[in-house]
Amino acid sequence: MTDQPPLGSNPTPVPSSPSPSDTPGPKPSGGGGRWILICIVIGAVVFGGGYWYFNKRHPAPEQQAPAAAAPALPVTVAKPLAQTITEWDEFTGQFEAVDTVEIRARVSGYLDTIGFEDGQMVNKGDLLFVIDPRPFEITLKSAQSALNSANARLALAKQQLGRAETLKQKDFTSQSTLDQRQQEMLSAAADAQVAQAAINSAQLNLDFTHIAAPIAGRIGRHEVSLGNLIMGGDTGETTLLTTIVSLDPIRLVFDMSESDYLAYQRRAAEGKMESKREDLPVEAHLMDETDWTLKGKMDFVNNAVDRSSGTIRARAIFANPGLLITPGQFGRIRITGSEPHEALLIPDSAIVSDQARKIVMTVDKDGKVVPKPIRPGPGYQGLRIVRSGLSKDDVIIIDGLLRARPGATVKPEQGKIEFPPDPQN
Repeated sequence: MTDQPPLGSNPTPVPSSPSPSDTPGPKPSGGGGRWILICIVIGAVVFGGGYWYFNKRHPAPEQQAPAAAAPALPVTVAKPLAQTITEWDEFTGQFEAVDTVEIRARVSGYLDTIGFEDGQMVNKGDLLFVIDPRPFEITLKSAQSALNSANARLALAKQQLGRAETLKQKDFTSQSTLDQRQQEMLSAAADAQVAQAAINSAQLNLDFTHIAAPIAGRIGRHEVSLGNLIMGGDTGETTLLTTIVSLDPIRLVFDMSESDYLAYQRRAAEGKMESKREDLPVEAHLMDETDWTLKGKMDFVNNAVDRSSGTIRARAIFANPGLLITPGQFGRIRITGSEPHEALLIPDSAIVSDQARKIVMTVDKDGKVVPKPIRPGPGYQGLRIVRSGLSKDDVIIIDGLLRARPGATVKPEQGKIEFPPDPQN
């Protein structure tokens, strides 16, 4: 017998346990596609938001329109000032006294008297110091006594010589005796001369105890007080007592460069100015003044140029009746540098430095800026002399140089060059 069912029967199916593949739920292939789609949507949203934010904060620059031509900037222009002038060369110098004396004693002794107040004006011959004269008075009396003794010996020698000559005429004495009497007389005369010289020396030393002012001027302070021992004599170790400086007139000493000195020499050689090494009129002022109040003349130019500094020492002399100027003060001096001639003058503010060159900005008839190199000269009453590079018809910019560029077009406004006002007025 078999276990198979009979033919034609409907067997009842036997349920089987479900397999993992038959469990309900999303299939793996379908779920992965949805996640990818979600990620793409999120990325698109983020990218779109970032793009919108970037454009909002940093918008694209708009297309700029072509720049319009810059307008012509205004500047003030003027022609150089043409004036007939006499040039002056200026130098800085120092005043010094015409006479300066150091008062020192000629004899040694103790200081007994001071006859002045420190800093006062003294006249020539005024008594300044007295050194104790008593030792020198004693020396003088001793010399006078020696002279009296020498004169007595001389008188005796003369008498003996006279008697010897009388006896010799009568042959009562020898020639040798006569010669001896002559020699004794000559010796006594020499002794008298020595005694007289000692008196003169003692009298001179006594006079030296009274020290008087050798010049008129202002005296300094006394360097030694009363009662101190003064060392005098002819050696360099003598005691300095005080100093005196003269004040009227007074000198101004200054140094000029070799080029300035050579320019003076050439002008004189070419006949452009009168050659006056001395007595040349000059003007000066003190450091707190602007006007040339002092009138004087040159009185000395050195005979050689200093090799180390390349300058030559010169000196002028000025009257100082009010005693305003004191030796040692500084001053400004100017000397005539040329004969009267026509010159072009411009303000210093119109001059521009271009490395080693000096230029001015000119404006042509079309309003364009044209630079011109110039050679400036010395200053003159607040303006600058132009040696070369400009003509009196040139139009230069005197104000607004910061707005002027070479080749640029400017709007010129007419101005005028004038001498600046005198600050004293």
